[in-house]
Amino acid sequence: MNRIVSIILLVILIVSCNKNDDDGNTNNQFLPNVTFDTGTLVNTSLPQYSDLQFANNFVILNNNYGINGVVLFYAGGDNYSAFELSDPNHALSGCSTLSVDGVIATCDCEDGNSYEILNGTGQTGTTGNYALKRYFVEPAGNIIRVYNN
Repeated sequence: MNRIVSIILLVILIVSCNKNDDDGNTNNQFLPNVTFDTGTLVNTSLPQYSDLQFANNFVILNNNYGINGVVLFYAGGDNYSAFELSDPNHALSGCSTLSVDGVIATCDCEDGNSYEILNGTGQTGTTGNYALKRYFVEPAGNIIRVYNN
C-alpha cells in the first residue's frame, strides 16, 4: 500500500514540474522577440572573429543582430553562449544597452544592472527578475552560427 501511495505521489510531483527553457525570460515585456540568423558571417578564420579561437574571449555582433547587438562568448571546446546586449529588466532606452568588460555586461541606467556573459545571470545587486536573453549558437568548424527564430 505504501509503495502505491509513493508511486502516485512521485507521478504527481513529476507531472506538476514545469521546465522553463528561456532562462526566466517568459513574457518579458521589455524585450521584443526578434528573428535573425548570422548564417556563415562569423568565421573564426577572419581577423574580426579570430579571438573566438581562444577560450574566454568574446566578440560583439552589431545591431543588425538582436535588438542592440549580441555578445558571443567562447568558453572552450564547443561551448559558446550568445546573449542580447539589452538589459532585460529595463524598457528599451539609451541606457539599457549593455557594454561588456571582461565577462560582465553592464547597463548605463541609474541602477547599473550587470550580468555574466557566460550564463546570463544577474550579478549581486542587479534589480529585476530576468536573466539576459539567450540566443541559439551552432558551431560547425570555423563557422559559428548565431540565430533566433
